[in-house]
Amino acid sequence: MLFRSVDGRLIAEVASCDTADVEVAVASARKAFDSGVWSAKSPTQRKRVLKRFAELILKYKEDLALLETLDMGKPISDALKVDVTSSARCIEWYAEAIDKIYGEVAPTGPGSLATITREPMGVVGAIVPWNFPMIMTAWKLGPVLASGNSMVLKPSEKSPLSALRLAEIAIEAGIPAGVFNVVPGFGGTAGKALALSMGVDAIGFTGSTATGKLVMQYAGQSNMKRVGLECGGKSANIVLADCPDLDAAARAAAFAIFFNQGEMCSAGSRLLVHESIREAMLEKVATIARDFKPGDPLDPATRLGAIVDDIQMNRVLGLIDSGRQEGARVHLG
Repeated sequence: MLFRSVDGRLIAEVASCDTADVEVAVASARKAFDSGVWSAKSPTQRKRVLKRFAELILKYKEDLALLETLDMGKPISDALKVDVTSSARCIEWYAEAIDKIYGEVAPTGPGSLATITREPMGVVGAIVPWNFPMIMTAWKLGPVLASGNSMVLKPSEKSPLSALRLAEIAIEAGIPAGVFNVVPGFGGTAGKALALSMGVDAIGFTGSTATGKLVMQYAGQSNMKRVGLECGGKSANIVLADCPDLDAAARAAAFAIFFNQGEMCSAGSRLLVHESIREAMLEKVATIARDFKPGDPLDPATRLGAIVDDIQMNRVLGLIDSGRQEGARVHLG
């Protein structure tokens, strides 16, 4: 797979893994899990290593932020202040939770005793999207490793660079080889293979509803692995006639749709406004939007970076054209 920067220059070539590659990674994860090199470590030991992992993410924050910006076009200031710091904070949170989440004793009669023991599942697969590659990886990696599992991660084919770097940092932090594996590749090959693998005990996916349905089908066709899905999103901002602060509502609405170039599942992609304040609200949002002028993602002053690739850009332009054809007015741009 070839990756190009915002100006079209080639920045990296990354392997496109297939089914055989995925099975090698799954076998590596299973071997590490069964050996106890991570799963059998004490909670204190796992906590120490994961806290070190979080510290190293912050140590290499400039490297990671640069990879994130080059990979998917988000402003470097957001990559530094939001993505890297949030990823480190997530790993640290789960590290701290390791020795604070206990088993349970179920309520029973005097003649019985029932205990609930929390144990790692084994090998966990994860498929993450391209809009927040590092954060989404951390959200899945943190709880999986904290509880003693091994992981096989399939990053988006549009943005695999930070995941590969995180795997290197994990080794430096002391996470044993085979515990965290990264298999870059396309969803229809590497992602499908991971969801179908008989060696994967559970899989987590964040992305489109259509692909989420396929992941459920693949789990059912293989070993009925446990599935966790975070799919789709069509969020509305609603502003009523009695809104006490229209300026604040406009700022919130503009930030909700333009942050991260609008590339997020919780983007405020619908703005429902009472007719009596419609024109005033539109003007305020348009005025704020002028400050989100697209710029060089590597410029710290840029607030709106580049769309991730040509495919996504053409999709956005197509939606604008569709809106025009249906009678919508273009207020800006």
